[in-house]
Amino acid sequence: MVLFRGLIYQYLLIVPHLLLVAVLVALFRHRLYRHFPIFFAYVVQELVQAVFMIPLIESPSLTFRRYAIPYTISLAISTALRFGIIYEIFAHIFRNYPALACFGKPVFRWATVGLILLALGSSFVAWGSNGDYFPLVLSVFDRTVSFLQCGLLVSLFLFSAQLALSWKSQVFGIALGVGVNASADLAAAAIRFQTGVKYTLALDYFVMAVYHFCVLIWIFYLFAPERSYAPKALPQHDLETWNLELERLLKQ
Repeated sequence: MVLFRGLIYQYLLIVPHLLLVAVLVALFRHRLYRHFPIFFAYVVQELVQAVFMIPLIESPSLTFRRYAIPYTISLAISTALRFGIIYEIFAHIFRNYPALACFGKPVFRWATVGLILLALGSSFVAWGSNGDYFPLVLSVFDRTVSFLQCGLLVSLFLFSAQLALSWKSQVFGIALGVGVNASADLAAAAIRFQTGVKYTLALDYFVMAVYHFCVLIWIFYLFAPERSYAPKALPQHDLETWNLELERLLKQ
């Protein structure tokens, strides 16, 4: 049983990152790195992180201090890139609505500032007089990005028809993968908060298995037949009306 569990762990640790190479190939094959440069950078970061972190994890001389620093750095980079993916997906969806896209940029920028302040404030309240704030700040911000990604997934499901976004499109597949992965992270974090370290190993397996599934989602969508990214005729729904009204206001 212990041997089988060890094999499963090795599989979930290594194979999803090997499959990320296929995601990278698909991005190059369809030249999607031009349309999704932040997602491309995220995939590259995940591969580079695996190259350095997996041997470190498997090292018999591993200590918490040796692991904490590179893990914190990789988590900071990954969190920033995942937040960028949210902006990238919405920018891609609204590319046919210039006025809405122009209006949304400052909103997204100020939302970013607000989230950073929220992370700092939450860490100060949680740790009080403890002086080591950075790890908690990073953790809170990481969870905040996960909340945003979950919200993105829910929004795409609810408003896919209004956004003229087909569930077969590649941007939907990218959003689906990051949203499911973020949902798993949030669920695991909530359970850990309630139960402590009791189910840590099981939750690690759960998160790794969901990440594996998300990589398969990306492969499925990105290797689908190449789709045109040329703007289509605007659908006759409220988004077009809002776009035209914003254009009128911006020209005044």
